[in-house]
Amino acid sequence: MDFPIFHIDFIGNRMLIAVDAILHVIINHALAVGALPIIALLEYIGIRNKDKRWDALAFRLLKIIFIVTTTVGALTGVGIWFSASLINPAAIGSLIRVFFWGWFVEWLVFVSEVSLIMAYFLTWESTRDKPEAKLKHWRLGLFLAAFSWITMAIIVAILGFMMDTGNWQTERTLLAGLFNPMYFPQLGFRTTLAMVMGGMSMICLTYLYTRRELAFRSAVLEVLSKWTGAWLLALAIAAIWYYQVIPGHMLANIPVAVTTQEYVSWNSQLKWLLIFGLAFVGWVAWASFKRPGQVHGAKYALSLVVLVLMLGQFERVREFIRKPFIIGNYMYANGLRVDDYPLLKRDGILQHATYAGIREITADNQVSAGREVFEQTCSRCHTVNGINSIRGQLKNMYGDKRWQADIIAAYVENMHGARYFMPPFPGNKTELQALSVYLASLQKRAAAFNGAQINGIPAPDFISAATHYGNIPDLDTHQGEQH
Repeated sequence: MDFPIFHIDFIGNRMLIAVDAILHVIINHALAVGALPIIALLEYIGIRNKDKRWDALAFRLLKIIFIVTTTVGALTGVGIWFSASLINPAAIGSLIRVFFWGWFVEWLVFVSEVSLIMAYFLTWESTRDKPEAKLKHWRLGLFLAAFSWITMAIIVAILGFMMDTGNWQTERTLLAGLFNPMYFPQLGFRTTLAMVMGGMSMICLTYLYTRRELAFRSAVLEVLSKWTGAWLLALAIAAIWYYQVIPGHMLANIPVAVTTQEYVSWNSQLKWLLIFGLAFVGWVAWASFKRPGQVHGAKYALSLVVLVLMLGQFERVREFIRKPFIIGNYMYANGLRVDDYPLLKRDGILQHATYAGIREITADNQVSAGREVFEQTCSRCHTVNGINSIRGQLKNMYGDKRWQADIIAAYVENMHGARYFMPPFPGNKTELQALSVYLASLQKRAAAFNGAQINGIPAPDFISAATHYGNIPDLDTHQGEQH
């Protein structure tokens, strides 16, 4: 509420972050975290066996990793910061205040990681024929793999905190935030998944690069299949561990998270599809280990596609199940703190939204005021006409009948009870009615909903009382509740 609202109506803010973040995670897990240890392993085997073919293959694989991670991987990493800061600055600001020193360390580790991968890649050929230098170069690869994992380990602490803040709500310390209940289970899950994805991605590239050396291909695939199969078993254990620590209210959101509300009845079938997919990857790894070089490349490629789709779906589910919160039990998905709700329900959100164009709601400006309320409370997840559109939701609920503001108001007021993943409405009764009038008007108005980047930023007529960063004033109580 202290920032103008950025909004892209055709794709939606949520999808904008999702596309960028999922692409970044796929690259990070499969290539940065999962594949770099394999490169070091292949280089070591080449040193031990004095076989330059292993060294040459490792360098070719590293070249792909280097190019992808330092271009698309780096850009999407910056894109996460950029899009998150635009779409939910209150949430990213809160996380920075909690994890400032953690992110500072992560930045140092990341800069070191970039420096290491450049040194590792660019000095490879110059050390190839020098045994002592080659051994030092291999150790450089080990450091690179370790730093890549440490980067992920720090970020996973923040992701876990967003799901379950643990003791931080009372202790308010960095360590309490870092070592939240979700941290180690999620770190175990992501580490093992990254190693499996790294193994399968390197198997696919090895199959492609060794078309003319079938005996050598078999030797490499045997090593990589052992790696992938062993980590796949660890992944199954880590997944069970991770599932067991997910809070109950988040588990209840999984059916909708996996299939959306429209296809929630397909949830059990998709669970079996997930199990079948993992079993297929395991079977391919086992077949490749028992008969290296005899498994068709299409099966390797399909296994990698299955893993990529599973990771993408996992990220989507993880983001959804923490609803109605963006930071567990601390901040709702609309960017408003749980502790601020009593103040906002008493005064109304427009009184505390710095860049709101309307402060007072009258009979003449209900639609415009309702649009302001929608912008402040709904637009971070919903569009008007695009993905997850509010018009589509209302049409599914009320069809072609006339949309009545009073009925919509009654639903919005109680929607958190009916659909837990929806945050409670934060405003007062007048704003609820204005929002409902605006939503009802959308039945006949199909104009796109533009954000501040299109409409411009209204000059605030006064600086609103701090809601995100200040202390909440003492509130009067009425009938046992705060208003």
